[in-house]
Amino acid sequence: MADTTAPSTTAPARRKAVGLTRTPTWAWALPPVLVLALGFLYPLALVVRQSFTPESLEDGGASLTPYTEVFASTVFREALTTTVRLAVGATVGCLVLGFVLALVIAFVPFPGGKAVARFIDVFLSFPSFLITLALLFIYGSVGMANGAWTGVTGAAEGPFHFLTTPWGVLLAEITYFTPFVMRPLLAAFSQLDTAQLEVASSLGAGPVRIVRQVILPEALPALAAGGSLVLVLCLNEFGIVLFTGAKGVTTLPMLVYSKAVLESDYPAACVVAVVNIVLSVGLYSLYRVVSRRAGA
Repeated sequence: MADTTAPSTTAPARRKAVGLTRTPTWAWALPPVLVLALGFLYPLALVVRQSFTPESLEDGGASLTPYTEVFASTVFREALTTTVRLAVGATVGCLVLGFVLALVIAFVPFPGGKAVARFIDVFLSFPSFLITLALLFIYGSVGMANGAWTGVTGAAEGPFHFLTTPWGVLLAEITYFTPFVMRPLLAAFSQLDTAQLEVASSLGAGPVRIVRQVILPEALPALAAGGSLVLVLCLNEFGIVLFTGAKGVTTLPMLVYSKAVLESDYPAACVVAVVNIVLSVGLYSLYRVVSRRAGA
């Protein structure tokens, strides 16, 4: 009885499976491609088209005039230089600080070490403006540090005003993006064979030599992956620069905001946006190559 009823009960499922296999592959790929095209590619295409359409052309013709005007402007060149300097400086700071902190968490036993490592994962979900707001509460013009100084000395104002300078933006970016370097480093350190450390220590190697000759070579791929990711994120950071209110600090995202919202110069804003996109895609491609080599 069981042999005769089994084919009849499984026949609908088999017919359904056959129907699925007969469905063309493009039919399954079409819905997500349409969503991606409408939600991302089409707006991006509009930005690119607008960057070639100066306001003087009423017929909507294409021209390189917006690019030549933007590239020739001093504001754009200064914004590009500022963006690169801040991104590179923040990346270097995150690499150094992240490596030191990851070393302490991974190899120096202390109470709460595991909790700190878990907190790093939670920290990655924080918005960037929240970290900047916290720094403003501490080092702002009316923050706790300046308030404590004026309360003790009786001065009219405190000495801490660096948050409104490029150094303040740099501090905020290093504070926020360091965990993005620590996370791959901690993963790499967890796979490190502790026997190598024990052998090196038994042979008389000091902590500095062990770090330089044993730990650092194993951490280089993770450092490269984390550093390239931080470089991409810093290049596109907008909230930190905006919330610090740094005077004279104009990055490419801030320039897009200024051109589009404050000046209503949409072709120029789109040109800057296209430049930012090209830089970001190039750096992200580098990040993906480094990540694959690092096994991330």
